[in-house]
Amino acid sequence: QLQASGGGLVQAGGSLRLSCAASGRSFSNYMMTWFRQAPGKEREFVAAIRWSGGGTFYADSVKGRVSISRENAKKTVYLQMNNLKPEDTAVYYCAVQSGVIASSVSRPGVYDYWGQGTQVTVSS
Repeated sequence: QLQASGGGLVQAGGSLRLSCAASGRSFSNYMMTWFRQAPGKEREFVAAIRWSGGGTFYADSVKGRVSISRENAKKTVYLQMNNLKPEDTAVYYCAVQSGVIASSVSRPGVYDYWGQGTQVTVSS
């Protein structure tokens, strides 16, 4: 089970930190990933982190503004978003899946487990 939180309304240039708390299993071989979906648009990859080893992946659209991290003891993944832009407005979802290879990390279809989403709204 995944529980996403931390969304809200922020002005352009502001920051938010999203959290995704996982429960119910060991995630040693899992990829933990954030996607987002704006109204009328397809779900879009944002960032991912390997639970073991901590390797990270970022969408080009957020590189330099977003940082993904994990806290093993709390089974929680964080998405720190800085210098937010109105185009970052979306519902943000966390997802988790075992055995995801690097070339597939950005594909929503490879993930079986999803959190409920948290709304991020950036005003101009």
